[in-house]
Amino acid sequence: MDNVITNILVCGIGGQGVMTAAEILSQAAIARGYDVKKSEVAGMAQRGGVVTSHVRFGKKVWSPVITQGTADILVAFEVAEGSRWADYLRPGGVAMVNTIRLPPPVVSAGLFKYPDDPVAQMRAAGVTVYDFDAGAIARALGDLKLVNTIMLGAIADYLPFPAADVEEQIVGRFRERKPAMVAVNQQAFDQGRAAARERAESTRLLAAANQ
Repeated sequence: MDNVITNILVCGIGGQGVMTAAEILSQAAIARGYDVKKSEVAGMAQRGGVVTSHVRFGKKVWSPVITQGTADILVAFEVAEGSRWADYLRPGGVAMVNTIRLPPPVVSAGLFKYPDDPVAQMRAAGVTVYDFDAGAIARALGDLKLVNTIMLGAIADYLPFPAADVEEQIVGRFRERKPAMVAVNQQAFDQGRAAARERAESTRLLAAANQ
């Protein structure tokens, strides 16, 4: 069997759960028997700085670092970070983007200009973007921390193993410690999948109408 490697780049702002999402993806892949490598750059994570995590898995993976232009999936917990890392996607890759705007300290310090329309920038560069407000879904479910689960649900249909594998890794964290959180995380996961499917379908219909 060919050694096909899946590359997932997760990015966002400190405190959003980027590293937790990467760990859950890694554990789901390990449970499926894949060799997994993961690397993280936290920066000023605890002060709202940028955070990225590379997750790579396949039959055999030698390096934990995704090279530019090779990511299959970009998971952006913050919209401008999605734009900043979009060039890491391979042709045909997918960017799943939470539309929340959280300018990091480098913006207030004048070292980085926050883009006016990050999603438009990505699309202008030819990137396939499925953007939605994960925060609004989380608020409706009563807990903003659910954004992490929602974003994992959004990419679940783009992974080389069943979505249920990722869901199990999420809810398994709560069964013993916080069983009351199991049902709401299952809801968040399902709603993330639904949001991604809706955006993918609307993008397809728009593209067809413009042909």
